[in-house]
Formats: sequence, structure tokens, C-alpha cells
Amino acid sequence: MSDEVLPEALTPDEEARLAEELDAFAAEESVRLGLSDREQYTENVQQSFWADQRPHTTILVSGLSLAHDHLVTAALAGIGYRVRTLDVPDVASLQTGKEFGNRGQCSPTYFTVGNLVKHLIHMRDVEGLTAQEIVDGFIFLTAGGCGPCRFGMYVTEYRKALRDAGFDGFRVLTFQMAGGIQQATGKELGLKIDPNFAWHVVRSLIAGDVLNLVGYRMRPYEVVPGSTNAALEECKAVLAESFARKGHASVALLKCRRILSRVQVDRSRPKPVVSLIGEFWAMTTEGDGNYHMQQFLEREGAEVDIQGITNWLLFMIWEAGYDTERRQVLRSDDVARKGLAGKDATKKLWSLRGGYWAVRGIFQAYANILGLHGYHLPDMQHIADLAGAHYSNDVRGGEGHMEVGKLIHFVEDKVNHMTVSVKPFGCMPSSGVSDGVQSLVMTKWPEALFIPIETTGDQEVNAHSRVQMMLFKARQKAQAEFEEALAATGQTAEGFRSKLAASRRFRSAFRRPKHRTASVVTNLVYALA
Repeated sequence: MSDEVLPEALTPDEEARLAEELDAFAAEESVRLGLSDREQYTENVQQSFWADQRPHTTILVSGLSLAHDHLVTAALAGIGYRVRTLDVPDVASLQTGKEFGNRGQCSPTYFTVGNLVKHLIHMRDVEGLTAQEIVDGFIFLTAGGCGPCRFGMYVTEYRKALRDAGFDGFRVLTFQMAGGIQQATGKELGLKIDPNFAWHVVRSLIAGDVLNLVGYRMRPYEVVPGSTNAALEECKAVLAESFARKGHASVALLKCRRILSRVQVDRSRPKPVVSLIGEFWAMTTEGDGNYHMQQFLEREGAEVDIQGITNWLLFMIWEAGYDTERRQVLRSDDVARKGLAGKDATKKLWSLRGGYWAVRGIFQAYANILGLHGYHLPDMQHIADLAGAHYSNDVRGGEGHMEVGKLIHFVEDKVNHMTVSVKPFGCMPSSGVSDGVQSLVMTKWPEALFIPIETTGDQEVNAHSRVQMMLFKARQKAQAEFEEALAATGQTAEGFRSKLAASRRFRSAFRRPKHRTASVVTNLVYALA
């Protein structure tokens, strides 16, 4: 046994004196640090926007790709709202977000919160508006959220940062909050989420998807550098004008097809196809928030396979249907917000299925008109089945099981040569999947090239370096597939290029050969044999 003498327990009087000393020390430190007169922050959530304020209130929109933000803005303007699009969040937005936000947030929070605060400061200091004019005349619209991540705290972060930046009372509205106010007061809401709103906004999102997907298909093979982006800018203007005047999107898309048909492409040399997946915001934004990953991959000679907003819409509809079917087998109807108490489960399921196929139908119609041939939206049930053995379909947060299911789908169906999963540093739903579950997936599918990239806003060189190393292997895979196809069809590279140059059908960027491998160039080898 040890000879160490243990200290005797304090008497009640000694404990009381120690507590007094600690309280006195805490009070002194509070004064020294300037914390003694600070009030506890209380979030002001009762920030309303009513119909009679609509004519003199501007909605600020941001958070998706450039095309989506531009077209959603036009769609909202077309149904009577005053709208302004914010710039893509940049490093200055990140710095502003860190200045006014709480510590320990994920980078999308800092980027999006800082982007809004930076814009309001510009309106105040450069455009000459007073803080009160900004608070009274502008609102920011964002999606509400919950789940095991910081997304559920985004709105609170917006309001806290706005208060500290001098814009206390600036209205940040969420879809959930808007519905709650409407039910609580019976007063007509300024932002009315109804079928008319959904019809115009969803169509603008799908049109943005189709336009982006065509652009990412064409740009790696363009003959004249910059010609694709120039054509896309024309197309965005045409589509925006159509949505703003509530015109026929199909007519605008047909005009866009003519504009894009002027872009010359050379699809005679194989390029690795790289799919970009991960946390929703990080994989969608096109700026500093994900280290310009899409542009970097294209500069490195890759064709980027992006994930459209339509995929997310389909996933949310599938998720609602899956939950409804699970609730049907409960002993009694649950009374939760999404419960079935007082609802017809069968009718709800049929409505969800109708919405699911309506979204797919609109997407396919727009894709066919614009020339996005041969593109297939993921079958959400198939993705769920693929992921189910490795990651439960019941787990929520982030993209749920989709990241796992997509990686398996990419390998089994030869969709790409490499997958990059982008997510914010410390993103619990996505990092847990990439760093844990995907390791098991790659042991079962060792041919998969998968690399997770965590973003913080200040590690661009390191992230690009890691991707470059993996991209070397993807190039080798693409080249090997190309040479294998030439050998199998008895062609030479020069002979294939001569046939392609003489083919009026396959010279067009819109034409897609039958899918056999990930690379469109290799598929052209088989098609022209």
C-alpha cells in the first residue's frame, strides 16, 4: 500500500469560504474582460413578412450555383416578388462570417452568413442606405433545417451575426417559420408557399440543373476556350427572361439549344470522368466554399459529373414516402408533425408518387429539348437498396444514405473513373460516412477511386494536391479503357478520329453513343466501329 497521505475533506465552513473566493475571482475576471455588463443573447424569431409589405420589400437569394440563383430570382420576379441575387460566397465572406459568427461553426455557415452580412454592409457603406432602411426593405430567404449537424442552427447564426453587425431585426425567414406564422395569425403571408410558388421555383431549379449538366458535358471538349461559358451566359439570360414574364420554358430551352449548338467540340481524346458528391452546399457552390473544385478538375483535364438539385428533390420525396410506409405499420397513428394521425396514408403515398414522377417527367422533357440526351436521373429506390446493406436508410442528416449508394452505383454501372466527396471540416453526417462507411465499401469494390475532401476555406492548395494525386490514377483508367476499346474494335486512334470528324451525327455535342463505359470518347469508339 502507498504511504501517501490523502487530504482531509473540507468542512462546510471551508467549502463556503472557497465558493465565495471562486465567485469573487469570477466577478473580477468578468470585469477585466469586459463581460460584466453583457446581456445574454436572445434570438428574435418573430420577424414577419406580410403581403402588404411585398411591393416595397426585396428578397435576397443565394446559396446554390450561379445558374440556379439566377433562374430562381427570375422565377420569383415572375410571380410578383422583388428579388436580388447575391454574389457567390468568397473568402471575404468567410472572414466576415468568422468575425460576426460564433466559434466552431462549419464553413458553409461562415460563408453564407458572412456573404449576407458583407452584402448588407456594402449597401450601407457604399450604396448609402441606412441600417433601418435595409432592415425595413430587405429580407433573406433560406431553407430551414434540423438533424445531427449545425444546419439546424443556421438561422440563429444569421440573426446573431446580423445583430452584431448593426442590422438587428433584419428578417431571415425559413419555409417552416413562414408556414407557422400563417397558421398562427390567419394573415396573408408575404412569401406565399403554394402550388403556384412551387410550380415556378421547381421548374427554375430543374432548368438550372439541365443547363449546368449540358455545360459540364461540353466544356471539357470545347475547341475554342471560353465558348461554352459564353453560350451558357446567353442561355441564362434567355431562360431568366422567360421565367420573369412567365413564358414557356420549353421555347426558351429550344432557343438555348440553338445557342449551344454553335459551340464546337472535339470528343476524340479520352478524359477521366469525376463525380462530385458530398454535403449539399459544399458540392453545389461554385466558388471558394469548395476550393473551386469543379473548375480545378476541368483545368486538370477531367469531365465533371455534378449532382443536380433535382436529385435532392427526388430524395426528399422518396424519404417522405419511405417514412409514411414505415408509419403505416405502427400500432396506432402517431401525432408528430409528420405523423399520420387524421391523415389518409394511401392518399399521401399516391400524392408523393405523383410528385416523384412529375419531377422526373419535367426534368426529362427539359433535358430532351436542350439536348441533354442519354442522361439518367438516379432511381432513388435502387440507391437505397444499394446502400442498405452498409448504411441504414433510417439514418438522417446530410444526404443520408445517398453518398454510399451513389458510390456503389458509380462503380457497378460504370458511371465514372473517380469520385470526390466534398464536405465541410467537422461535418458529422457526411464525414462519418466518408471516413467510416466508405472504407468498407472500397474493400468490397477495390476498383473504386474515392477521395473525401474536407473544406475549411483556407486549405485550397492541400486539397488540390490530394485530388491531383488520385486524378493521375483516373487518367490511367480512362486511357486504358480507350486503348482496350480500340483493340477490341480493330481501330487505331488516328482512324477513330478520322471517322469521328466525318460523322455529322457524333460531331455534335448533344449526341450520346450507347453507354458501355464511363468515358463518352470510349463509347464513341464502339459506336463508330
